Order: sequence, then C-alpha cells, then structure tokens
Amino acid sequence: MTQPDSKKIFFENLSGAGKAIAVLTSGGDAQGMNAAVRAVVRMGLYVGAKVYFIHEGYQGMVDGGDNIREATWESVSSMLQVGGTVIGSARCKDFRSHEGRLKAAHNLVKRGITNLCVIGGDGSLTGANLFREEWSGLLSELVQQGLIEADAVQKYSALHIVGMVGSIDNDFCGTDMTIGTDSALHRIIEVVDAIMTTAQSHQRTFVLEVMGRHCGYLALVSALACGADWVLIPEMPPEDGWEEKMCQKLSATRSRGTRLNIIIVAEGAIDRHGKSITSSFVKDNRAGMKRLNIIIVAEGAIDRNNKPITTDYIKNLVVKNLGFDTRVTILGHVQRGGTPSAFDRILASRMGVEAVLALLETTANTPACVVSLCGNQSVRVPLMECVQTTQEVQKAMDQKRFEEAVKLRGRSFENNLRTYKLLAHRKPESELPVSNFNVAVLNVGAPAAGMNAAVRSAVRVGISEGHKMFAVSDGFEGFYKGQIKEIKWGDVGGWTGQGGSLLGTKRTLPAKHVDKIAEQMRKYNINALLVIGGFEAFLSLLELSAARGKYDEFCVPMVMVPATVSNNVPGSDLSIGADTALNAITTTCDRIKQSASGTKRRVFIIETMGGYCGYLATVGGLAAGADAAYIYEEPFDIKDLQANVEHLTEKMKTSIQRGLVLRNENSNVNYTTDFIYQLYTEEGRGVFDCRKNVLGHMQQGGAPSPFDRNFGTKISAKAMKWLSQKLVESYRKGRVFANTEDTCCLLGMHARALVFQPVVQLKDHTDFVHRIPKEQWWLKLRPLMKILAKYKTSYDVSDSGQVEHVIHSRPKDSDASVAM
Repeated sequence: MTQPDSKKIFFENLSGAGKAIAVLTSGGDAQGMNAAVRAVVRMGLYVGAKVYFIHEGYQGMVDGGDNIREATWESVSSMLQVGGTVIGSARCKDFRSHEGRLKAAHNLVKRGITNLCVIGGDGSLTGANLFREEWSGLLSELVQQGLIEADAVQKYSALHIVGMVGSIDNDFCGTDMTIGTDSALHRIIEVVDAIMTTAQSHQRTFVLEVMGRHCGYLALVSALACGADWVLIPEMPPEDGWEEKMCQKLSATRSRGTRLNIIIVAEGAIDRHGKSITSSFVKDNRAGMKRLNIIIVAEGAIDRNNKPITTDYIKNLVVKNLGFDTRVTILGHVQRGGTPSAFDRILASRMGVEAVLALLETTANTPACVVSLCGNQSVRVPLMECVQTTQEVQKAMDQKRFEEAVKLRGRSFENNLRTYKLLAHRKPESELPVSNFNVAVLNVGAPAAGMNAAVRSAVRVGISEGHKMFAVSDGFEGFYKGQIKEIKWGDVGGWTGQGGSLLGTKRTLPAKHVDKIAEQMRKYNINALLVIGGFEAFLSLLELSAARGKYDEFCVPMVMVPATVSNNVPGSDLSIGADTALNAITTTCDRIKQSASGTKRRVFIIETMGGYCGYLATVGGLAAGADAAYIYEEPFDIKDLQANVEHLTEKMKTSIQRGLVLRNENSNVNYTTDFIYQLYTEEGRGVFDCRKNVLGHMQQGGAPSPFDRNFGTKISAKAMKWLSQKLVESYRKGRVFANTEDTCCLLGMHARALVFQPVVQLKDHTDFVHRIPKEQWWLKLRPLMKILAKYKTSYDVSDSGQVEHVIHSRPKDSDASVAM
C-alpha cells in the first residue's frame, strides 16, 4: 500500500470559517442530485462554513424567506439513495429579469452568502454566471434603495460560483458524464431487457423513444448497450433513402433466425430534410425480419433537412414496407425517476466535495468554473467555455454541419457512434477485407458481468477486419482439450445483455499444459489471442510470454482485456464487471438499511468480495453512505474498531437511526466479519443492535450494467483493432512472428485514457502474493468517504485546483471516457 507523499497538499489549510455556501438545484431534475447536495453540505460543514439550502432553485432565491434555510449534518441523512432532488427545482422566469436578480442578491446578502454551488444544466449555469457578473452592480442598487448598508458592498464584494452539471441527457460539453446520465441509462436498459422477452415471444419489432431533444447520447449509448438494430439521433440524421436501408437491415436480421428487432429513436429525431420521423411511421413498414426488432429513436432525432423523425413515422414505415407486427414504447419521464446508480452517487459525491474545495480556493478574479469528469478524474473547467462549446454544437446542427456537431460532442461521443456503426451494421461478404488471419478469443478466471458484451464486440470487429474468429470454451482448460470452434457474426447476437460467461471460463493457468495449447494453436493456425479475464488472465499472458522462447506458436500478438468484479488487475483503473458488482452492493445496502426503518437503532455489518483488493468495499461504501469500510490496503487494529464503535454511538444519539459498515472479505485474518459483528454488538449494547450480511456471489451475478456493457464493448473493439495492426506489422515471409514485449499487452484504463502496456513491464507494479496492484487510484477516495461519515481525516487535494480548458482537458490520442 502506498503511503501519502510528504509533498502532497492537504486541505487543512483551506478553512471555510466565516464563509457561507448555498446550494441549489435548477432546471430539470436528475438522479444523483441529492448525492451532490449531501456532499456539498457535509464538506462545507466539515471545513467550518455555514451551508444553506435554496429550495425550488432560482425561484426560491428570488422569493427568499423559508426557501433559504441553513443546513445541518443530519438534514442530508438518508437522501443519498433518493432520486430527483429533495430541495426542489423550478424553472424561474423571475430570475431572467434584472428585478428578479436584484431580489435574489438581497436575499443572499441578508444571510451573508457569497458562495453559490449550482447544480443544473447549461441554462442554469449561464444564469449563475450572469448573476455573478452583475453582482457588484446589484449591491450598489440595493444600497441606493436603502435595503442594505454601504459597508455590505465591500464585505460581500464578490460572488463566487461553482457549477455541477445535473442532466440526464449528457448534453454539456466539457465533462465526460453529467450527473443522472448513468441512472437514466439504467432505466432505459431495464425497459429494453424487459421488452425483449415479450417481443421474442411474438416476433415483434419495437420502436423505443428516449429523451434527448437536442442530444442523442442516451439513444446512442443505450443502442450500444442493448445491440439495437437501428438508432436515430439528432447529431447524425440519416442520409436520403435511409428508410429502405433500415427495412433491408431489419429484414436481413430476421432472415438469419433472430426473433426480435430494436429501433431506438431520439425524442427530436429528424431526417436530413428536416422531416419528422415518428415511432408510428416505422411500425407501418415491416415483412421478413428476425423475430424481434428494437429501434431506438432519440427524442431530438432529425433528418438531413432538419425535419423531426418520430416513433410513429418509423412504426408506420415498418408496417407498410415489411408487414411486421410493430409496437411503440415512449419511455418519457421514467428515465428521470428511480434510485440513482452507484456511478451517479460516486460521481456526484466526488463533484460535491470538489465544488466546495473550488469555492474555498476562489478569489475575486477567479472565473466561474464547472466541476467536470475526465476519465476517472475530477477536473475544473471554465463555465462559459463549456456553455459556448455546448451552444456551438446546436448551432452546427441548425446549420446542417452534422459531422462537426459530432466532433464538438467530444471523442467519447465520436467513439460511441463509430463503435455502434461497426457492430450493428454487417458489411456484405464481398466488401469485407480478406486477412487470412485466425484470431482466438477466450475468457479466463471468474465470470464477470460484461464479458459477453466484450466477446460479441471482439467477434464482430474481428470479422469486419476480415479475420476468421475462433471461440475457446472454458478458458485455457478448454484450449488444451481442443474445445475450439469458429464463431460467426450471428452467433453472438443478443449477448450484450447476458450476465456471466457464455463461452465458459475457468481459473486454469496455461503453464502446466503449454505443450498441448501450442499443439492446438498449431492445429487451428491461431495467429492472435484475445484474453478477457481477471488476475488469472494477467498471469496467463505472463506465462505465455515466457513460453515464447520454447514455442514459436506463442510468438503471435496477444492482448488482455481486464474483466473481474474485484478490479484488482494491474495496469487498469477499471475492470469489466466491477460496476455491476458495485450496483449489486449499493442496491442491497439500500434494502438492508430500509429494513431497519421504524425500528430501534441498528448497525449493519456487510461483507463484500474482492479478495485482498478493497475496491468494492471502499467505493461501494462511498455509494451506499457507509460509516466505515475495512480493507487489507489500510491496516486497522482493535483501537480503530473501538473508535468506530464510539463514533457510531455518538451518531446514534442524533436523529440518525442506522449505521452501515463494510468489510472486504480478506481485510484481516483475525478481525473477521463475525468478530467485528460480535464486537459491535457487545460495545454498542444499550445504544444500538447489530445485524450482519455476507453478500457473496450475488455480486457476480445478474445482467451487466450499462456501464459494463459499454466498457466491455468499446475496450474489446479497441483491443481487436490493435491485434489487426500488430498482425500486419508482424507478418513476414508467409507467417506471423511476434516475440517483442510490445506484442503481449494489457489494455487498461489509466487516469484519462485507454493504454496498451506490455504485461512483463507490469510485473514490477504488482503484488503477486495478494494479487493486487502496488498502487491503486481509488485509495484517494477513502478520506472522502470518511469525511462524509463525519470522521476527522486528511484529504489529498494535490490533483485539485488547476482549471483546465475544454479543448485541452481531453487526451488527443485516446478516448477519455472509455466506458460511457
């Protein structure tokens, strides 16, 4: 475990004493807003500031009175798991007027508030920046009207603004993900997964309309996550003749024996002539396709002439042209509702803390900023730069510069669109390149949700590259037994939403059977390997790399894609399956805590998986609002346990009735889950009682989350592209020969980018005894969890403070938002 560097800066010198911070939510609501409000309140109180709620957004700021109330630590308890916004949101006409902003300024000055944390969309943030620019003038007017004293102008001379983007549409430039987007994707995918079962029964086509009047992100990513047959989004209207092409595609998929088709339409979709495309239009045009088709239409989809494309239009089109039984489903505000996902809770909590730090560090000359996400890092970007870039996207769409609009959305959006086209639309055999290369794909280690999405992506990208793809069943055990067969495009249809490993996976390592595996490589003429798995997959590639000196069969390009719920693979910050496991932990913790509502004070001890890696316990604890999380990487003793019990005892004397403690399964050989449960039970006697729960393999099961589906799809597609490049580079004299370090790599997410790293170079960064990386980025989140649970601790802010420009905050050569 790495210890804090003495050069790092900690925030003890950033005092909030004497400062007043107000937090408000404005515009449309989004899941995760409450987590952001909670983080702002608790971090603000932690540093000694006064914190205020502004209820009902800008309307509450204008109206004043009880709409602006001081917040306490307890007032944000039990709101982490609640959707929407507890403090209310409203669109306010009054704030758009000078008189309204004058009233708002008066209400803030009366309470000494000069720091605003605004959670909303681009309109809300633009209004906040205008308010900031007018502030000194507004105070002068208030003095002239006799509403405030003259010295108040000097005392409250500057208004400081920090924004957080809360929007399910993910339509704000400057951040990879906005608060609420991941939760909205969860709602969409839940509906699509449910629809698939009924659609398959009746050989139906389904046309789904999702939100996104001006941004097709939800439609595009949900299409990737469910394998939709067609998607229509406002940023990329279909070319003329798209109707015929779509019907041909639907008919072709039906003829291959699949039982459903999915069409997804954005809310405001139009064609390139500006004609509306409705869901009904598609229904009336269908006769000869897979048993079920699902078409996803973004709310704002348009054609090339800016005419809207609606679900009704598409429905009618399918029924008329194909005669298929077609149904339309408009998801509407279902997408805004429900419990926030683990991703949104963590994102909002990190942003809320970062927003308070930004307010503490701001000066009169500091421009208003937005707390943003780049890869897995929090960054600050100038507010108006983001707003202007966002407005440029709409301007480009209005002027029919659609390719430019896609680029302005960012590399993540571009990559999503490119990957969708690659996987959804199969080229005719005559148009495919002929490579004469054979590529094998296999799963190694424990199953992880998202593995099947990764296999599907690899197979289809490989076929598109002209390769012959082979599937190996049961990992390296199946490899040496010869359980290898060619896998085709249609064989992986519908795999994206399936949990576990359809190929089968085992923990068997190749070293003991290396001669038999080499024989199978020779028999099937395997020219490249794609291994999808966890720590065992990493060890396997090390063994195969070492065997190259003896067996030429292993002198081929090999790449590993990390997939394990434990998230313990060196060289990657994230692994496929970890997000699904986090959601399982978070959902279970919510239910467990709810079981105690109305009862006496109770503390729950929850054991999570992860081996020696404390990722699930720590990040799950942050998402579930845990009071403590015991992990191997941060040693603890009996004094720490006693301190935690005392802390919970004090907490239970307030209005808070429930406590939550997570323990990683291998955190300590002596302080077991049973021991901690018995200790808490005894020491808490008379104050609270205890319950324990071991979550076990439920963390590995279930359908993959949207995050894992897309992460698996995109990272696997990138791995296959890399293999294709290496195959061409290493083809000499009629054979493939690759024995350099850089031809046996792990593809992982590192900070802001997807990076290929030779596995032999990762050995020095690995603790092989405990099967964890020597350095783990998420350890920086532990102080954040403790702060939000009211523990005194140090928080590393060495990565904070620097404002980045929108155009510079994304890596040039890599997709920063690898997962979403």
